[in-house]
Amino acid sequence: MRDDSRRWIEADRSHCWHPFTRQSEWCRKDPLVIVRGEGVWLWDSEGNRYLDGNSSIWTNVHGHHHPTLDAAIRAQLDQVAHTSYLGFAHPRASELAERLCGLFPEGTLERVFFSDDGSTAIECAVRMALQYRLNRREPQTRFIAFENGYHGDTLGAASLGGVGRFTSTVSRFGLEVTRVAAMEDLETLSPGAIAEVAAVIIEPLIQGVNEMRPWPSGMLAELRRWCDRHGVHLILDEVMTGFGRTGTMFACQREDVIPDFLCLAKGLTGGYLPMAATLTTGRIYDAFLGGTDLAFYYGHSYTANPLGCAAALASLEIFETERTLEALQPKIARMTDLLSELSASYPEVHEVRQCGLVAGIELRRTDGSKFPAAERIGEEVCLAASKHGLLTRPILDTVVLMPPLSVSMDELEFATNAIGAAVHDCFGA
Repeated sequence: MRDDSRRWIEADRSHCWHPFTRQSEWCRKDPLVIVRGEGVWLWDSEGNRYLDGNSSIWTNVHGHHHPTLDAAIRAQLDQVAHTSYLGFAHPRASELAERLCGLFPEGTLERVFFSDDGSTAIECAVRMALQYRLNRREPQTRFIAFENGYHGDTLGAASLGGVGRFTSTVSRFGLEVTRVAAMEDLETLSPGAIAEVAAVIIEPLIQGVNEMRPWPSGMLAELRRWCDRHGVHLILDEVMTGFGRTGTMFACQREDVIPDFLCLAKGLTGGYLPMAATLTTGRIYDAFLGGTDLAFYYGHSYTANPLGCAAALASLEIFETERTLEALQPKIARMTDLLSELSASYPEVHEVRQCGLVAGIELRRTDGSKFPAAERIGEEVCLAASKHGLLTRPILDTVVLMPPLSVSMDELEFATNAIGAAVHDCFGA
């Protein structure tokens, strides 16, 4: 091992605390130290190359070290890196808000509130939904969320989540939430229960942390109609699904749905910088106009950071100049074919779930039963895949494949071959 690699690893072990990580185990092994990226590829400090199979935790859109993104950030650095958005405006934020609203029909999503990450985008929507009712002197304070959903890690966002291993320690401190599993459960709620509801929140088309499980076709449009019938706001968590992941710019566009709140992050800046946006309607915005008591008292020091706005504008430019969404359709079809071949070749591949360029490959025993949780098969397969040049992470025993949208056909084949080789390494022929 190189001296610099060893120095970085020792400093990590001595001082760093990683997310979603069993630190006692982490400190007993030598992690990869990622030092460089180009396109869909990453290099570690030892010079080894890997395909970025989960877009650096679902963030990277156009590949690493993209010249347009790099140039936009450098150009903004020549102006100013950060200014307060409290009491001031700046060009890039104005332009970005206009561009984001312009992605939707006129008169629908008209206002943008910037924040820092996916969790804060959700917090903004939730607090806006509650204060909207308060400003209008309406009594609704409860939310409806779906079982096994995931909406972030801050207290309010986590209390909306339905994955116990992430939310059990905080859910009792958070929001008032009614959990449902499907549209059928919504239809059984009493008028009195519905009268308490301020908003419904959902990950549209596919739940991410729930092992990449798609919703039934047409379900999102049906949910929109239910919300309209009952005067309930609809919050869409597109932190994962936004910016082309499902084949359209936003997942909600697959079913022609416009939410009352749209939460964006991860791919907003092309995966370059932390930044989030919560889009909402003119009707909701208008409820905050008037006296001091109606103002939305919420914000962050780095709200509308100019570097992040510049990166986001450049990312939207790349979507146009490289015709990213048009190029996606054949890639999605090729991924479907490759994953079908993978499933047919290895009996341990129990099910492949795909939505656009997002896929979960669930591993089970050949008789269909789940592996014991203690065996952590998903982790073992991902570790084996890294030895074949693919970096990704599992959700339990579901291996995630979500490459940057810029991935080529050959790179898709490389990624699925690496997963196949990893399955072979772990289970044999």
